[in-house]
Amino acid sequence: MEAYTGFAEVYDIFMDNVPYEEWTEYLCGLLGEFGIRDGLVLELGCGTGNLTARLAEKGYDMIGVDAAPEMLGTAMDKKREKGYDILYLLQDMREFELYGTVRAVVSACDSINYITEPDELEQVFCLVNNYLDPSGIFVFDFNTEYKYRELLGNQTIAEDREESSFIWDNYYDEEERINEYELTLFIREEDGRYGKYQETHFQRAYTLEEIRELIERSGMEFIAAYDAYTKNPPHGKSERISVAARERGKADRA
Repeated sequence: MEAYTGFAEVYDIFMDNVPYEEWTEYLCGLLGEFGIRDGLVLELGCGTGNLTARLAEKGYDMIGVDAAPEMLGTAMDKKREKGYDILYLLQDMREFELYGTVRAVVSACDSINYITEPDELEQVFCLVNNYLDPSGIFVFDFNTEYKYRELLGNQTIAEDREESSFIWDNYYDEEERINEYELTLFIREEDGRYGKYQETHFQRAYTLEEIRELIERSGMEFIAAYDAYTKNPPHGKSERISVAARERGKADRA
């Protein structure tokens, strides 16, 4: 089934524990180290626009790309309500298109893991390299194999809220390195009854070595990797890793 259809309606409710403010400060600080404090920035896998909007508030001219129309619908509602000047595009990150280049690209909340084929992830990285300004910066995070194997795999997570509830079953295939999420949602409708929705999500576990190789094969320069949203090096029990890469090639062609 297509991901983030029924879940889009209650996504922000169940993601209220995500430290978006902290992530925003981290991304702004990291981009600032490379002299990127304003200008056009693209977020891949922007979802309901929580991070996109915060980066816009920091002074960036934001573009958000996501493949789920329901998620973008919520992002557009926020844009109208708050008056943000954000361009949202309904596109698959494996084949996104822009009208020109941007100073930076960001991707958060393990959106990269949803690209389950390495050659397709390489294509994403190639497109990022293509649409970055010369020496532009790409910052993203990804879930680690340790997280899938030790923390999520074969676990059931359930949460009950007043307006909705979910059951989240995880199955991690260590040989294929694919984590399957079976998500069952119960959402209260206007008449007070609860509708049931089911979705299936798939994510792939990548090693940092694989990520680095794909970045370099795409033409970009690998800069650094950190234990997520810190300046500490990644380690064997890192659950999420942040990566910074740089556009390479345009200056040489010029």
